[in-house]
Amino acid sequence: MKKIGFVSLGCPKNLVDSEVMMGKLTEAGYEITGAAGEADTLVVNTCGFIASAKQESIDAILEAARLKTEGNCQRLVVAGCLVERYRDELRAELPEVDAFIGTNQINDILSVCDERTNTRQLPILPIGNKTATYLYDETSPRVLATPGYSAFVKIAEGCDRPCAFCAIPSMRGSFRSRRFGSVVNEVKGLAEKGVKEIILVAQDSSRYGEDLEQTNGLAHLLRELARTDGIEWVRVMYTYPTHISEEFLDVMASEPKAVKYLDMPLQHASRNVLRLMQRGGTRESLERLIERVRRRVPEIAIRTTFITGFPGETEEDFQELLGFVRNAEFDRVGVFTYSDEEGVAAYDLRGKVDETIAMRRRNRLMKEQARISLRRNKRFVGRTVRVLFEGESQETDLLWQGRMETQAPEIDGCVLINDAPENIDPQPGDFVNVAITEAQEHDLIGRIV
Repeated sequence: MKKIGFVSLGCPKNLVDSEVMMGKLTEAGYEITGAAGEADTLVVNTCGFIASAKQESIDAILEAARLKTEGNCQRLVVAGCLVERYRDELRAELPEVDAFIGTNQINDILSVCDERTNTRQLPILPIGNKTATYLYDETSPRVLATPGYSAFVKIAEGCDRPCAFCAIPSMRGSFRSRRFGSVVNEVKGLAEKGVKEIILVAQDSSRYGEDLEQTNGLAHLLRELARTDGIEWVRVMYTYPTHISEEFLDVMASEPKAVKYLDMPLQHASRNVLRLMQRGGTRESLERLIERVRRRVPEIAIRTTFITGFPGETEEDFQELLGFVRNAEFDRVGVFTYSDEEGVAAYDLRGKVDETIAMRRRNRLMKEQARISLRRNKRFVGRTVRVLFEGESQETDLLWQGRMETQAPEIDGCVLINDAPENIDPQPGDFVNVAITEAQEHDLIGRIV
């Protein structure tokens, strides 16, 4: 039995692709190993979104190539978004790689891992990927790389938005939704396997169903999934501010298992920068949206991301963004400095911002958000909250950890648990009640009651 090792980089959407590839290989009789040094074949599923992600992918490929030269590995496959952006360069510069497969070629994983296949002769779609049609479905085998109680479910693929900083349409193709019944059946199957938290992902989740002529497709899907036996939480990631419908908010407000959590990347608040980003909107329109969301769904946690140093961003633009963040008081914020990527509209814009200035603005924004996050977290001190228990803390073996429904895995903080009654022995995936005793900028601390 051949052993195959996987290195999956980038976002949860890419992780789902890796899980499907591992599922297909397992079904065909291969063994998946977590020890790269033991693998006969290594698959590196890459990210190509921004400079730091590309560098991480290149480093992972080179490390895998070293294992092929010095270790047990006999075959090296590179997959994912980096292949879509730089396939010709990669093929020329990395002769030690046996096969390159793009994001539309997930089903080719069996042939490229077969040592009888002349993989360098496989066809690769033209750069641009607008003809991409691949979508996995409920019949696709998956090997979950997440803890058994939580799973990502990709509800759509690709994107048609014209955001000037983003290369995703060239890597993932045009927007296309999975069929409603396919998603529902997959979630039912995951629930039967013990999954309790479903995290819906896509490049643009809020447009789910539009291409299938469904009105309020995401709202209907969320309501149906929230009523699935065995599922406790359904979380939606990657929504777009112009597509937050009243029907969607109604489902979050009325369905107990639809978590009160909105992940909505805004990228900026200055009219000038939003125009240059080709996203539209103004600070005022975004403030009205946030007020509408909070009025309709009390106690909702809102997470967003911003970019500092976008071409043309002035100090005045940044001050408007800073003021917007102070006024909005988001629960969670991520900030990235602009990455100048060839092949996207922003690459040709004038007014490039010095990297030092972009980083300084990022740090100022994160410092302001840290104060806001601490203040918002202090609201929970003295309250008892429902927590999904995850086990030993990632910070220290002296503590346990878990998450409230308003905390997504990996990207948000957690609840650190420092005490529990002697008769309680929670297992990962259990739900426990935790009395919050202390608040930090990102995490909460409490004891099981």
